Amino acid sequence: MTAVMVITASGCSEANTGTTSSATETVVEEQKSARVSVTDTKFTVDGKELFINGVNTPWSYWNDFAGGMDEEFWDREFARMAQDNINCTRIWVNCDGESIVRLNSKGGIININEGHWTDLDKLFAIAEKYKVYIMPTLLSFDHFKASSGSVIKWQKLIQSKEYTDQFAEKYVKEFCNRYKDQEYIFGIDIMNEPDWVYENEECGKIGWDHLSYFFGKCAQTIHENSDILVTVGMGIVKYNSAKYEGNKISDEYLMEFTGSDKAFVDFYSTHYYNWQKPWFGFPCDKSPEEFGLAEKKPCLIGETHNDDEAECKMSLTDKYKSVYDNGWCGIMVWMQPSGGDNVWYSYDLTRVATNAMAEYIPDKIHPLG
Repeated sequence: MTAVMVITASGCSEANTGTTSSATETVVEEQKSARVSVTDTKFTVDGKELFINGVNTPWSYWNDFAGGMDEEFWDREFARMAQDNINCTRIWVNCDGESIVRLNSKGGIININEGHWTDLDKLFAIAEKYKVYIMPTLLSFDHFKASSGSVIKWQKLIQSKEYTDQFAEKYVKEFCNRYKDQEYIFGIDIMNEPDWVYENEECGKIGWDHLSYFFGKCAQTIHENSDILVTVGMGIVKYNSAKYEGNKISDEYLMEFTGSDKAFVDFYSTHYYNWQKPWFGFPCDKSPEEFGLAEKKPCLIGETHNDDEAECKMSLTDKYKSVYDNGWCGIMVWMQPSGGDNVWYSYDLTRVATNAMAEYIPDKIHPLG
């Protein structure tokens, strides 16, 4: 991106002739790119480290972006996030079912709701306006859950290489083609908590061979068509670590299923809630490696409590600071809609923490100034 600044000087005396002349000088200044990239195990923007001082604002109402987006609501909320130094939010751009991607009975794609793209155009424009990154989440375990009207269709899609490839080509590639130049997309989260698709009967108990092929194919498509970062929002470190059941999104595992060296995630965004602590420990007072994420990638906590001070004996502000001090690249607390003036659950706790981080490491929260 470039900006042109025109400087005009007039009435300048000529030393040798005594005459005056007018001159116009055009200076081209290079604007700094807001695109997030990876350097070693850190996120960087314009060569400077970025810490994700983040939140989850997953939806205003379920399936917001199917042609009926509340633009006023999202503009207001992004303005508030910017005011409170929140530099990134995770949003589910498709919560479940066919309101966006319509499937046939075998799991093949019939069409994609054109209103979806119209809504996303508006959403990403709002993000750019307020300079707050979005991590769009494309799918969730909810697509495969018995309460979803399209559950059988989605279960069939993900168990078919043909229809997985079709989803990657018709939806993921189209997403990239439309938004590859949108610099306030931080990274694409392919699926929210696939762990439950594997573990739970109501989600089909679908094997990792199918799930990981799906992730690998989508990641491959994203990397082939854009420079946007890629992740999978794993629900528990259990399936994101060789320390436990094996890392189901490791480079080796995804490339094994797809045969492509483009099939990899750029960073890990494991989720953590306190019910997990007896089995896998508490991540906020230790490094990602100590927690079990040994592969050398940037690591952030993609979902966690914003209201558990009594249980974990650590204020939310201290939790954000401790995560940074222990080498994580960010934290994104969960805030589903709760109504009232604050809209998001426990937002008052969150804003104290995010504003404190902006004082603690200002250059890493706002690396572009």
